[in-house]
Amino acid sequence: MTAIDHFLAAMAEDGFAIVPAVFVPYKVDAMLAGIERAFRDQPEAVAIRSGGGAVFAARNVLALWPEAESDWREPPLPEFFAALLGSGFGLVRSLFFDKPPERNWALPWHRDLTVAVRDNRVASRAFCKPTVKAGVPHVEAPRELLERMVTIRIHLDEVTEENGPLKVIPGSHRIGEEPAASGGTVRAILAGRGDVLLMRPLLVHSSGHANPGCTRRRRILHLEFAASAKLPDGYEWHDFRSERAPPFVVTRAGAKSSLVV
Repeated sequence: MTAIDHFLAAMAEDGFAIVPAVFVPYKVDAMLAGIERAFRDQPEAVAIRSGGGAVFAARNVLALWPEAESDWREPPLPEFFAALLGSGFGLVRSLFFDKPPERNWALPWHRDLTVAVRDNRVASRAFCKPTVKAGVPHVEAPRELLERMVTIRIHLDEVTEENGPLKVIPGSHRIGEEPAASGGTVRAILAGRGDVLLMRPLLVHSSGHANPGCTRRRRILHLEFAASAKLPDGYEWHDFRSERAPPFVVTRAGAKSSLVV
């Protein structure tokens, strides 16, 4: 079995796979420096800050920091995307979050069901529950669409049991409609700096609090990819960036965001 066959098998069976050491240390340093510059003067409506001033959540990252456009193209990631989604795949949403010592947040068990679109006021049988997050229209997507999406989480810090790692239920992307921790094995996603987690949006996952007194940060660049630029019912992605076409223009966010993604 080749390396890519191994990852494809893990994605099919478990709904996630870790690709180790995709980004070397100097590249991670450059990404963190770029993010810090981009977020430095952003208002709270765009970049949510802790009491100590650290940014712990931001949406529409590519609108704030266009250099991130090149990061997802780091080998072997495009090869994995093409194998999982087909040649027409594209990047459709970007987020950043951190768990700094002074902002020890957690998230309950859930699936990632919402997608960012141009206009969520269009009548639809496929999409429902319209919301606006950081000035961008979102809707809850149908299962058929979410099954043809992949999320990556680029780890900009080492993730240990100490600093509140992501927890997943392997195989939960294939079964059930309601997220629940019962009936499945829970696995903590521990990762090195520069490792990349690939996961399906329908994978049930949560995030616990960091241990009391933990001083480790847990910075993550979260990018979502879809198999096609086309959406049902006349809907359009808010942003779709592929290797074969120029990116759409993205406007800056203008409304207060929430941490829940």
